[in-house]
Amino acid sequence: MQVRLIAITHSLLPGSANAPTPETIIEYAGRVCYRSENADQDPQTTARFIRQRIREGHESIIEHASATFEISGISRAASHQLVRHRIASYSQESQRYVDMSNPEWVIPAEIDANPEAMMVWETTLAGIKEAYRRLRELGIKKEDARFLLPNATATRIIVTMNFRELLHVFRLRISPQAQWEIRALCVEMLELLLPYAPNVFGPLKAELVKAYPEFFHAPDGAG
Repeated sequence: MQVRLIAITHSLLPGSANAPTPETIIEYAGRVCYRSENADQDPQTTARFIRQRIREGHESIIEHASATFEISGISRAASHQLVRHRIASYSQESQRYVDMSNPEWVIPAEIDANPEAMMVWETTLAGIKEAYRRLRELGIKKEDARFLLPNATATRIIVTMNFRELLHVFRLRISPQAQWEIRALCVEMLELLLPYAPNVFGPLKAELVKAYPEFFHAPDGAG
């Protein structure tokens, strides 16, 4: 799985002395609601303001910031779960137009660790790959040959979500009840967002690390 953050909201407000960040526009939107201001443009004041609004449940203000990710090497099983989150925009590699004669597969660790299961896996997917190739040789269109392809087929997708929806997705999917692949995907997305919006996503990460430390990467040099 490869996850890249390829775009994120940056706001440059009139008179702003600070570097533009997604949190600039979030604070600005929130202060419009209360007719208040951060006169000194103090980053610590910004941090306190955003964290307090989120604690209060005033999350509509964080909808004004969004992020776009390029995700590749995830299975169709995981992408089907991802696109169920409807407050988002998606652009996915099309099996109707892309030839899948030489597909990549996502192998669950439980299967990969079991030699007998791997024999079943490899035999089955080799047969599917050969069947797809034969259908194409027989003149069957890609849009029909794709009906053979399993959920294990790797895909590529562009995803854009606002910050409020991202918080919702992370809360739901970074959990023991979530499927392992989409959970790992959401951990990667959360880690990529943290440097740009620490006051939006930092408190959630702290909660998740405390509850489920096994889901997160150990720091460099740690055991």
